[in-house]
Amino acid sequence: MQVHTSLDSFKQVRRPVLTTGTFDGVHRGHRVILERLTALAKKEHAESVLFTFHPHPRMVLFPSDNDLKLLSTQEEKIALLEATGLDHLLVIPFSRQFSRMHATEYVRDVLVGSIGVHSLVIGYDHRFGRNREGDLRLLEQLGEAFDFNLEEIPAQEVDHVKVSSTKVREALHTGQVTLANELLGYRYPLSGVVVKGDQLGRTLGFPTANIGAIDPYKLVPGNGVYAVTVQLRSGAHSGMLYIGERPTLDGVPGHLVVEVNIFDLDRDLYGETISVRFVERIRADERFADLDALKEQLHKDRDTVKQSMKSTAWEQ
Repeated sequence: MQVHTSLDSFKQVRRPVLTTGTFDGVHRGHRVILERLTALAKKEHAESVLFTFHPHPRMVLFPSDNDLKLLSTQEEKIALLEATGLDHLLVIPFSRQFSRMHATEYVRDVLVGSIGVHSLVIGYDHRFGRNREGDLRLLEQLGEAFDFNLEEIPAQEVDHVKVSSTKVREALHTGQVTLANELLGYRYPLSGVVVKGDQLGRTLGFPTANIGAIDPYKLVPGNGVYAVTVQLRSGAHSGMLYIGERPTLDGVPGHLVVEVNIFDLDRDLYGETISVRFVERIRADERFADLDALKEQLHKDRDTVKQSMKSTAWEQ
């Protein structure tokens, strides 16, 4: 898959068969569209193209009151898209000026004039242009006027998977990672760099790697204890991950801690990049009467996580 970061660099693409959208998370609903896109491109001896934007349009249009968190970093999205067999990913900067383009102007100047679209593949409810004024009917008219084909993904084909990025975000916010994984079609990832913590976990017999430098726009699932897989330079491991404010340890309100106890690993990881994938939430965060009660619960949590891993193909 070739990645292009400007319209000027997008040249000499053979009969572009194109779809467009943010595709945050590249979930199962997105892949219905991408499968149709790549199949059509192959049938027409053309090249498949996803035209998308960075940053997310909502972050540009509502910078002061926008609390949107994304399902995938730019690097994660590129990796997910590459696995679909897409030929080209065109990512252009989204701006207020771009958002003011009227629908007809956008199709004429960008899709036709700059990209040279041959066929356009879209979902039945696709809206575009200033104030979302463009719709399927307008695209049908413009396709005839500018000589490009229009392929609609009908409602029943998209809706049968019943997936949206909003549904995935809601599931993750409430800690329902099993549901989120089902909607995504893969286990939700979270990456960062191991930073030095206060090492209290060691005193409890559960040393943890504190994950810092997490992308500020990446959605962190709701507070609680999770069964996770852990990817390090040395390979894959299983572990239990905590997200919360550490109420038993008098944590700072509003200061979120993300730390993972990696099973069968005993070495310092400071400065190493770490990536976890969520398997299941074991329990919600809670305050315990004292450290002994917390330690007792951690032993139970570890047993529960190990049992969860036995019942799943945890390497995925």
